[in-house]
Amino acid sequence: MDQPKVIVLILSYNGKGLLDEAIESYLNNAYENFEVVVIDNGSTDGSEAYVKERWPEVFVLRTQKNLGYSGGFNFGLDYAFNQMQSDYVLITNNDVKVDKRVISELVKVAETDTKIGFVTGKVYYYNHPTILQTTGYELKDEKYWLFGHRGAQQKDMGQFNTIEELQFADDIFMLVRGDLYYRTRGYDVNFEFQSEQFDWQIRSKKENFKLFYTPHAKIWHKDSITIGKSSPFKVFYNTRNSYIVRLKHRDKEFIRSFSRWYLRKQVLKPFIKNFFNFRFHMALMVLRGYLSALSWGIRNKRIYF
Repeated sequence: MDQPKVIVLILSYNGKGLLDEAIESYLNNAYENFEVVVIDNGSTDGSEAYVKERWPEVFVLRTQKNLGYSGGFNFGLDYAFNQMQSDYVLITNNDVKVDKRVISELVKVAETDTKIGFVTGKVYYYNHPTILQTTGYELKDEKYWLFGHRGAQQKDMGQFNTIEELQFADDIFMLVRGDLYYRTRGYDVNFEFQSEQFDWQIRSKKENFKLFYTPHAKIWHKDSITIGKSSPFKVFYNTRNSYIVRLKHRDKEFIRSFSRWYLRKQVLKPFIKNFFNFRFHMALMVLRGYLSALSWGIRNKRIYF
């Protein structure tokens, strides 16, 4: 086939109940040269047997234990690029429904420039199908390198209908070029959950790859089904990894200033708020996340006073 080969990687951990819409909507895509692969990330809910029985055309790549978000996707990326020699991989969550043109629209943009390493598109809320969740990240605070979701909570009125380069984006769904993978080797598993895409995109930019957005690739996302919107688990990794990614990639002057701000605003403030609202477990996770990040910084000689 003339079309580039695409492997769609759907990562799933005990997500059997979510897989139907994700798999069916990808299989219905109007693109010829693609395969769907489900990464069963150590599930115990019978996901592997369920997929094999219901969709024989879908390959199940099973890990023996939960490798985390980054480790699970790296397992799939290795299979797709190193074993199957795919041109592109579309990494995607299991809690999504996608438009039938999503693959073709992502590939169309990627094929315009060999230095486009990632392509993403519009993410809508599943339960509010005309309301945007994200169209990429936009800079909110240049001093402390803070980003927010562009278009979040807005009704789609065509205000983000331009194909354009972005600084950063969420990886709810993201097309990845093979050459980028071979240069960067995928996710850094130190970011098991949260900030993993931020780190990968930073490293890719250092290799002169670009991240692009197309409004013509659309998906609907059920939003943090696996780890929860505000679970202690998510609080721990948000606190830990948003600090580590800056320790890893920024210079001494930035780290000194950011560390003081981070301790005040992102550690002490939420710790006190959770504590006095009797959310003791949440308060503990904030503290544990911060201490884990400090430990990483000390071990890697990235803490400056």
